[in-house]
Amino acid sequence: MKNFKSYFTYTKQQRRGIFTLLIVILIVQCLYFFIDFPSEEIKINSHDLAKFRKEVDSLRLIELDNNKPKIYPFNPNFITDYKGYMLGLSNEEIDRLLNFREQNKWVNSAKEFQNVTKVSDSLLDKISPYFKFPDWVTNPKPKHQYQPIIKKAKTFDQKIDLNSATASQLQRVSGIGPKLSERIIAYRTRLGGQFIADIQLHDVYGLSPEVIENALKEFTVKNSIEITKLNLNTATVSELVTIQYIDYEIASNIIEERILREGFKTLDELAKVKEFPVKKIEIIKLYLTL
Repeated sequence: MKNFKSYFTYTKQQRRGIFTLLIVILIVQCLYFFIDFPSEEIKINSHDLAKFRKEVDSLRLIELDNNKPKIYPFNPNFITDYKGYMLGLSNEEIDRLLNFREQNKWVNSAKEFQNVTKVSDSLLDKISPYFKFPDWVTNPKPKHQYQPIIKKAKTFDQKIDLNSATASQLQRVSGIGPKLSERIIAYRTRLGGQFIADIQLHDVYGLSPEVIENALKEFTVKNSIEITKLNLNTATVSELVTIQYIDYEIASNIIEERILREGFKTLDELAKVKEFPVKKIEIIKLYLTL
């Protein structure tokens, strides 16, 4: 309590100073309320103010214009939902365009874009200057009328004999190089030096059907050796196995099928024989008769 009282205990000199301060404060407050101090009048130039406001407004408009999303040239065929929304298209207009594109169709002009989306003329005038179509749409090249070159097929006499064709002659065919030409000649040699028929060209390893077709446009078997054909309905197993692609098992199956059928009526009935190489039937038929 003694310490608390010490805050309110002043000397005579301190009390005099406090009293003087209070008088000064009172005098200042009276001066503020009762004395009218003259204020300096500020003159405003209305013309300059209007000019300043106009300049501020123009700067604000420029800033707003700069903050707007900029539109760059684009292909309208690839407008997305967001892109369409930013351009001002409605959901229905965007959906019409997307449905049109799902049919694998393309918009190739501003008019066609309007026909598909049904946008207004005002919106089309606003966004169409930014349309960018491929060069082949905007600058199509003139179509040349090409006359198809029809190559007349060679006759039998005009073709080269496949049994006398050289490697260099065979290499003139598209798809036949040095290796394939040598392979054709080697296979021909294994057959006794001559092909019996064009069909045997299919037996040469590495020749695709397209290459064979091209080769037979230039070559064909003309002079082939005469072979003694076996009678399918009387040939024995030992005779049948001499034919290419027929082994003892297949030959035995042919005999069994012949007995069941009481003789073959056509060579094509061989396809019914058990384990018969059906893919080679045309070549096997070259060595058989009825």
